Amino acid sequence: MNNIVAIVGRPNVGKSTLFNRLIQRREAIVDSVSGVTRDRNYGKSEWNGKEFSVIDTGGYVRGSDDVFEGEIRKQVELAIDEADVIIFVVDVEEGITPMDETVAKLLRKVTKPVLLAVNKVDNAMREKDAVEFYNLGLGDYYTFASISGSGTGDLLDALIDAFPEKPEPVQEEVILPRFAVVGRPNAGKSSFINALIGKDRFMVTDIAGTTRDAIDTKFDRFGFEFNLVDTAGIRRKAKVKEDLEFYSVMRSVRAIEHADICILVIDATRGFEGQDQSIFWLAEKNRKGVVILVNKWDLVEKDTMSTRDYEEKIKKELMPFTDVPILFVSALTKQRLLKALEATVKVYENRQQRIPTSKFNEFMLKVIEAYPPPATKGKYVKIKYCMQLPSPTPQFVFFANLPQYVKEPYKRYLENKIRENWDFSGVPIDIYIREK
Repeated sequence: MNNIVAIVGRPNVGKSTLFNRLIQRREAIVDSVSGVTRDRNYGKSEWNGKEFSVIDTGGYVRGSDDVFEGEIRKQVELAIDEADVIIFVVDVEEGITPMDETVAKLLRKVTKPVLLAVNKVDNAMREKDAVEFYNLGLGDYYTFASISGSGTGDLLDALIDAFPEKPEPVQEEVILPRFAVVGRPNAGKSSFINALIGKDRFMVTDIAGTTRDAIDTKFDRFGFEFNLVDTAGIRRKAKVKEDLEFYSVMRSVRAIEHADICILVIDATRGFEGQDQSIFWLAEKNRKGVVILVNKWDLVEKDTMSTRDYEEKIKKELMPFTDVPILFVSALTKQRLLKALEATVKVYENRQQRIPTSKFNEFMLKVIEAYPPPATKGKYVKIKYCMQLPSPTPQFVFFANLPQYVKEPYKRYLENKIRENWDFSGVPIDIYIREK
């Protein structure tokens, strides 16, 4: 197991900038608005040949009316529980604030190593100003400037020295499948993941858009290990007012691009709206496997709409790609959640499926013989050979004498026949017609 480092401190002291510098990627959102980081962000870093995981927390704030502050405080306490070493970031420009004293009081009770890191020290004058942080009672401090990176080397040297001794891992790291939980804001994505893993890994409030960053959680079920990625809610561009919201949407789009399977969570009380369709087609366009979860099903009057009616309504909107698992769940009552996960694992396996060329030809050539492509301009198309391409997503090529005369409806016919004989539920399929 890697060592885990938690970066804590009050809002707007530069925790996320330090986090991004450590993992060398723009993973956490950085904005001059305080309290931008609301969830714990996880990343990997390495220094002097030692790997470690980094947690960036929401700012620790006491006595605030903001609905997020109580949750952020809980996030910090959870991060401290998980960490091996804690970096407590303070700001030399503002000196010691009452909030810093509150955090220091909390950290003085912790038995784990705590490194006091004074940010924004980029000249000799500020180096002198940093002396006052001895008053926090946490011993020596380390000065650095997270934007320019000066001083971070000394901080990292101290960090490596503070790690407890752990046995070296023997097995090589495996790249795990990624399942991205996507959907409109407030559809219940974070509640779904919290219900699955059995603890409040993500903040849940009734304010849409609480999750602003895309966050990974390692998960093991049915003897199958994978990463669950909770993404920021995707809104229509017209509603993306602040820069912050824009970064969140971009991160969700990127999460879809880097996922293997997208779990699209929709709100049963609102129906399958235009924005849900956009997210679905975005996943389909990226050739990702898709599972649709109709969440909050416990809130729907069953007299007015049965699952079959609801499913048919959704499939009508998905035409022509209707071979998609649709499950009716409730994150609140934990209804059918494991079934949803089982369906997702099945879609992943479908996407990895490889059909032997001999079997594929044996079946498909009979299908083509029974219903050949229609003749165009008196010319007959003959397909003599077909195979699955060695690509990451299911792609099939059919070799014909006149490929230009094979139109979309016939390609759809071939796709339907493939789906009838092999299970590619939830997975987009590409059909190519090439000259033999």
